[in-house]
Amino acid sequence: MTIEKSLTDIADEDKPLRSTQLADLTGLDDSELREFARVWPSVPVERRRQILEQLSALAEDNVEFDFDAIFTEALADPDAGVRVGAIRGLWEHTGRELIPRLVELLQRDDNAAVRAEAALALGRWVMLGEFEEARPRDVEEVTAALRRAATDPTEPPEVRGRAVESLGASSQPWVRDLIHDAYDSDDPRMTAAAVHAMGRSADPYWLQTVIDELQSDDAEMRYEAAIACGMIESEDAVPYLIDALDDTDAEVREQVIASLGEIGGEEAIEALRERANSPDERTREAAIAALEQAEFGDDPLGLQG
Repeated sequence: MTIEKSLTDIADEDKPLRSTQLADLTGLDDSELREFARVWPSVPVERRRQILEQLSALAEDNVEFDFDAIFTEALADPDAGVRVGAIRGLWEHTGRELIPRLVELLQRDDNAAVRAEAALALGRWVMLGEFEEARPRDVEEVTAALRRAATDPTEPPEVRGRAVESLGASSQPWVRDLIHDAYDSDDPRMTAAAVHAMGRSADPYWLQTVIDELQSDDAEMRYEAAIACGMIESEDAVPYLIDALDDTDAEVREQVIASLGEIGGEEAIEALRERANSPDERTREAAIAALEQAEFGDDPLGLQG
């Protein structure tokens, strides 16, 4: 089936999107991509958004699918929602050729949601730089762009917050001050972003602050604090996470369970085993998954079996 025929079928809003049709869009060669670029603008906007969302789900479920060429093409789509979907679809793409495209979107896109998504995506190269898996000049370019966004008072908190979150993984000495400034701001979005950045830093320096935020009146803050505890991976946080297992918010409870799995250790495993027998299905499934991770972390070679 030609790309034109595939797209014609997929574009028909009266027909459901089928995985078999979408799979035809994997691994396009240059001529197929040109045909895609010609036909794509005629697809209705809502359908374009749906297509990218389902392509992302397919790629996540099957590593053999490669839709990166389509996602990259869609970065220039006139619709902001499509551009956001395109950035999300490239979540595993670490090719350096993508950096200038994302930096351009961060600096010049007229939609704040797109700029925020670009800021979040650029965080991959910050992390890669910490593991010396990205070129230093690429990391420098990314870090500089994120720092400008994080400190730009004209940017909305969503964009600045995403930039702070991405920079959290950087070991640059000025990043700690940046996180402090965001945390001490009067904006709840920036404060939550700072807590998330504390986790991404994996720095025990922030542990007490993160533990304190597990008691916040704000469920979003407790959720971010639970994530951060899991990222820092200190067993000192385990008793506080156990206390938070009965949080009034279901998403916080599930994240607490996941973070106990990330940290592991005897105390966390004992608590997870208890929750694995919960009558609540979601709690039980979350605890079983976390327990598997915790037990694997304590015995990755299976020597205790």
